[in-house]
Amino acid sequence: MSDPLRERVVHDVPEPCPYLEGERARLPLRWQLRGLSAAEVDESLAGGDRRVGRMLYRTACPVCTACEPIRIPVHTFQPTRSQRRVWKRNQDLRIEVSAPTFTDEKLALYNRHKRERGLARREEDLTRRGYLGWFVHSCVRTVEMCYLLDDRLVGVGIVDVGARDSSSVYFFFDPDESRRSLGVHSVLVEVAWLAQRGGRHHYLGLYVDDCRHLAYKARFGPHERLTDGVWAPFEACAPP
Repeated sequence: MSDPLRERVVHDVPEPCPYLEGERARLPLRWQLRGLSAAEVDESLAGGDRRVGRMLYRTACPVCTACEPIRIPVHTFQPTRSQRRVWKRNQDLRIEVSAPTFTDEKLALYNRHKRERGLARREEDLTRRGYLGWFVHSCVRTVEMCYLLDDRLVGVGIVDVGARDSSSVYFFFDPDESRRSLGVHSVLVEVAWLAQRGGRHHYLGLYVDDCRHLAYKARFGPHERLTDGVWAPFEACAPP
């Protein structure tokens, strides 16, 4: 149940599932009336919450249970041979970590990524206001990881940080650099970043076996998934 002193439900209408065609989703959006403490962030992530802007949500679908929150215990993580090759391939990149900010360059990169990777659910590009609302304005401590090739921006990762845990909110990259597997590399960077700080779990959001945009997350392991209210261990799945 929502805490009326901390949050307010601002949207709770069944809608077409963004992950599985033909399914109906219920994703109540809870506006946070104040910033969350680091300990509250960890508790929220452990309960299956995701963040967008100043709102939290978790799946509450009436029938389907395909979505499973997934996390990596950073100190037992073992990259595969393929993931190690991705890490090595990208050692020429420089990564700058700071508080999230808006620039026209980041907005243009985000819109290119959505269009050219086939991820856009609508034709309109994201606006400056939308970018600020989704990625810059937050109710938790959030960092931005900028991936630079020389001085050219090729990727941006948005990561939420708690007391012991972190969560990958979103990552977008230059489609011209697809050969680098930057999505895979960003997970490796984020896991290493948290491990260096003595952290515990890095959350990757939702895993859906039948959604190609989400199924890749199970290739990182060992990992855990939240199933029937319990975090259960899984080994990494081999790519198809």
